[in-house]
Amino acid sequence: MRPLRFLIISTSLVSLLHYYIGARLLNHMPWPQAVHWSGWSLLALSALLQPVALLARGFRNAWLRDTVSWVAMTVMGLFSSLLVFTLLRDVLLLVAAGMHAMQLMAIDFAALEKNSALLVLAATLLITVAGFVQARKLAKVVNVTVPLRNLPQSLHGFRIVQISDIHVGPTIKQGYLSRIVQQVNSLEADLIAITGDLVDGRVHELSQHTLPLAELNARHGSFFVTGNHEYYSGALDWIRELDRLGVRVLLNEHVQLTHDGATLVVAGVTDYSAGSFYADHFSDPSAAIAGAPSDAPKILLAHQPRSAEAAESAGFDLQLSGHTHGGQFWPWKYFVPLQQPYVAGLHKLQDLWIYVSRGTGYWGPPLRFGAPSEITCLTLVPFD
Repeated sequence: MRPLRFLIISTSLVSLLHYYIGARLLNHMPWPQAVHWSGWSLLALSALLQPVALLARGFRNAWLRDTVSWVAMTVMGLFSSLLVFTLLRDVLLLVAAGMHAMQLMAIDFAALEKNSALLVLAATLLITVAGFVQARKLAKVVNVTVPLRNLPQSLHGFRIVQISDIHVGPTIKQGYLSRIVQQVNSLEADLIAITGDLVDGRVHELSQHTLPLAELNARHGSFFVTGNHEYYSGALDWIRELDRLGVRVLLNEHVQLTHDGATLVVAGVTDYSAGSFYADHFSDPSAAIAGAPSDAPKILLAHQPRSAEAAESAGFDLQLSGHTHGGQFWPWKYFVPLQQPYVAGLHKLQDLWIYVSRGTGYWGPPLRFGAPSEITCLTLVPFD
């Protein structure tokens, strides 16, 4: 009953928000009657598609599942931007009414309401189109230099290529992932780190689309940690599948790499929420580092940035994370700090460096605006 109750509540809320948009942009506006009818029809269709965007994953027919997901997720992104701009328009109108009441300026409200409504529609279409193009193109390489304390000279210049949050699923397939793998391999990394949320779907649905991961090539191999979406998609099956593809999955454990005579500890933890799915998957940075040499640089792969406090206490030097997507599209990046301590980029918590990737793919709406995807090339250097 809980999923049904959630569906009813969320659908009702979404319907009310669509009505709000229509009431503010269509009602009492001097549009032709055809525009009114078309506008309300499109809003009704959008309201119906919002829950479908989340339910389509359960469709058995692959073509139907993917087609409906493409349409519904794209509409979801458009609705999100339309809602935000409608709210901003109302704030503008409220401010204008206040200034008019205080006789600070004379305002033609009929013209302001019409022109601002047109501006809302134009801005929504612009962000949707630009965001779609940004989301679907190959992520750019972002180069980051990380100074680590006590880094041996032979590890100076050690390169880690990080990819994260690709979300192979209804709208991201083998071709998209293949382009990422080719770009990663061209960077000739010493190590490849995949920091979770690789998939949105079961192994039997997506195994053919994750095959390019077998082509990843780095001197010390590729490593993976689970994200929350792996646990929505059958994490145990994906752990076995990644192992079959030659990607090492780190489950609260570490490996010791020898690089030109120096030791580098690379550890990984399960997702911050993993313990609520499997008791033995409780995320534990201390367990991941147990038994590691104290004098070696220590790197932790942790899907969510909020693992940082425990990672710093455990003695790690660098944490690589994702999860946030950098907010993915405006203005949601401003809400990420409500859940995560870091949104994107390089940060420091006492002796721990944290790098948060904006993600290499996208989740949900095929839309990125103000938070471009990235393939991160991190170079280790000694701390001066």
